[in-house]
Amino acid sequence: MPSPHLAPAGPLHRPLRWGILVAIFGSLWLSGCTIPMDPRKDQPFQERASITDRPATRPTRSISSFSDSLVCMDHMLRDAQQPTTLITSKQIPDYSGRVAVASKDMVITALSQMSRLSNAFRFVDYEVDIARQDTVQNLTTILLNNNQIQLQRPALYISGAVSFADQNVINNRFDTGLSGPRVDLGYSQSRNATIIGLEMHLGDFRTRTLIPGLDSANEVIVGSGGQGVDLAGRIGTYGVQFNVGRDYTQGAGSAMRTLVDLATIELVGKWARVPYWQCLTLEQNHPDFQRQLRDWYDEGSASVRIQLVARSLTSRGYLAAGASSASPSSSSSLAEPNPQLRAALARFQADNGMVVTGVVDFPTYERALRHFVDLAADGTLARIGWSSTHAEPVQPKPEAADQPTKPVVTSALMYGAPAAERTLNMQIENVLLDRTAFEVGEQIFLSATVSRASFLQCYLADATGTVMRLLPNQANTVGWVSANQAVRIPDWMSPNPGFVMDAASPGREGVACFATDEDSTAKLPDDLRGPALKAIQGIRTLEKINEAFAKAWGSTGYTGNAVYWNVVPRRTPTAASAAPAPRK
Repeated sequence: MPSPHLAPAGPLHRPLRWGILVAIFGSLWLSGCTIPMDPRKDQPFQERASITDRPATRPTRSISSFSDSLVCMDHMLRDAQQPTTLITSKQIPDYSGRVAVASKDMVITALSQMSRLSNAFRFVDYEVDIARQDTVQNLTTILLNNNQIQLQRPALYISGAVSFADQNVINNRFDTGLSGPRVDLGYSQSRNATIIGLEMHLGDFRTRTLIPGLDSANEVIVGSGGQGVDLAGRIGTYGVQFNVGRDYTQGAGSAMRTLVDLATIELVGKWARVPYWQCLTLEQNHPDFQRQLRDWYDEGSASVRIQLVARSLTSRGYLAAGASSASPSSSSSLAEPNPQLRAALARFQADNGMVVTGVVDFPTYERALRHFVDLAADGTLARIGWSSTHAEPVQPKPEAADQPTKPVVTSALMYGAPAAERTLNMQIENVLLDRTAFEVGEQIFLSATVSRASFLQCYLADATGTVMRLLPNQANTVGWVSANQAVRIPDWMSPNPGFVMDAASPGREGVACFATDEDSTAKLPDDLRGPALKAIQGIRTLEKINEAFAKAWGSTGYTGNAVYWNVVPRRTPTAASAAPAPRK
C-alpha cells in the first residue's frame, strides 16, 4: 500500500493546494503593500499625461443655422443707414431648470455679428449682480464713484427667458429578446424628443417699458435615440457575453444658440424696419444643410476635396491659378496641400471667422462650397455645377435680391485689382436724404470695408490741393484690418480718435484707400513714407497716390477705392429763419 504522502491528488487534495497558493500570493501582496511605491519608476508612464490630456480633434467655430442670416442682417442694416445704437440685455434665465446655458452671452455674440459692417449696435456691459461681478466691474464701480469715467445710457435692452423645456414629449421604445438553453439574444431601440421654448422682447431703456410688437416666441425640438444588441451564450462550462450599441443626443447648447440668433434677428429687424425675412430664407438655414454637405464631403476623395476648395479659392482671389496641386507623396485621408495652398487656406479661414488650420477640413469645405448649393424643386439641397467625383465648380449662384442702397451723393472711383478678387467698399456714414453737399466746418465720417484681411492706407485730398495720409497714424500704426469689418474714419466711437475730419474749403474733397496683402510702406516713394496727418509735398491729387501704388504693386497687386463729396460755404441764418415759429 503506497505511503500517504505519495497518494495521487484526489478531489479533497485539489482545494487544499489552491488554498495554499492563494495564501502564499496573498501574503506576498500584503507584504508588498507595506512598502511604499516608488514614483520614479512611473516616470515614463506619467510623462505621457500632458499629451494624453489634450483634445484629439481641432476646435471649430460655433455656428448655428442662422449664422449666415446674421451676416445678411449686418449688410441690410448698413444699407439702411442704421446709426449706432447703445443696447444692453438682462440675464436670460431658465425657469425650466433644464437648459443651463449662457444665453446672454449668445445675445451679445449675435448683436456683434450684426454690427461688423454696419456698426449698428454697441453693447453696454455693466453687471449689478454681486455674484457675477469681476475685476472689470469692480474697477468700473470705483471709477464711477470717483467721477473718473462715464457710462452712456443705453437706448434699448433685451429681455427674455427660457420659458419651458418639455422633456420626452414623445417617446418610442422597442425591446425584444430570445432565450434558449445555451444562448440569450436581446435587441432594444428608443427614440424621444424634447421641446425648448425661448421668449425674448425688446424694451425702451429710458422708460423701462417693453415695446409692443417687438417680441419673439420660438421653440426648437431636440431629440435623442439609441440602439443596442445583447448576446449571451455558454460554451461548455464557460459563459460569453457581448453587448454593442449606438446612441445620439442633440444637446441644448446648439439648440439655444439657434433660438437666440433667430430671436435677435426678428427683434432687430422689426425695430429697424428692414425686410429681415429675406435673411431668413437662405439655403444655409436649412436644418440639413451641413449634414448634406458632410455627406458630399465623405463621398469624394481627398484629392477631389482639395481641387474643389482650391478652385473656389482661386475664384475668390486667394490663390493664383495653377497653385492648387496636392502633394503626390501623401496618402492620408486628408492629402497635404502645397505651401501656397496652405497659406491661401489660412487666410481664407481667418477671413471667414474659422479656426485657422491651413488644411482642407470639413468646416473649410463647407465655407468654400456653400454658394454652390441650392434648393431643388422638391425642397431638398442640390449641388450646382460640381459633383463628388470631379472638381468643376461653375460660378456660384447669385446672392439674394439686392437690398435698397443708401442715397448716393458722392462719386467713387475703383483702382487696382478687379472686384472679383478683393473688394474695398467705402461710404460716407453721415449722409442724409436729399443731401447734396457739406458745409465748411462740418464733420465728415467715412467707413472702409475690405473683403479680405489686408493692409490699408487711406489719404485725404481737400479742395486746396493738400493731400495727407489718414491711415496708418499714431493711433493705428500698423494699418492691418480684418476682413468684412468696417473701419471708421475717423473712429467716432472712440473718445480719442486720433483726428477729426472737417470740410475745409469750398470745392471738391475726397478720400482714397488702398488695400494690399503686405505692408506698402517699404515699396512706396519716400514722399509717401512721411508722418501721417501732414501735407505730402509734390502731390495734389489722389490720382497721383494711385499711380504710386500701381507702380509699386502692379495693376493686380492692390485694390483701391475713392469717394468724393462737395463742400459749400457755411450758410448764415436769416432773420426769418432765426425767429421762433409763431404759436398756433
